[in-house]
Amino acid sequence: MEAKGLASHVQFSQKAERRRLTIEGLADVDGGNTVNHRFVQAWADSVDGEKPISLPPQ
Repeated sequence: MEAKGLASHVQFSQKAERRRLTIEGLADVDGGNTVNHRFVQAWADSVDGEKPISLPPQ
C-alpha cells in the first residue's frame, strides 16, 4: 500500500474508532452509567494527598 493510501486508511480507521467510542459513551449516559463530576473532582484533588479516596465500584 502506498503512503497516501495508508494515510487514508489510518484516517478512516481513526474516524471509525472515534465514532464507535462516541456511540458507546452515549449508550453509557443513556443507561445511567456515569460518575458525578464533584466526586471525580474530589478524587482528582486527593490523588497527590496522604489519603487518596478510592474510585467508586463499577
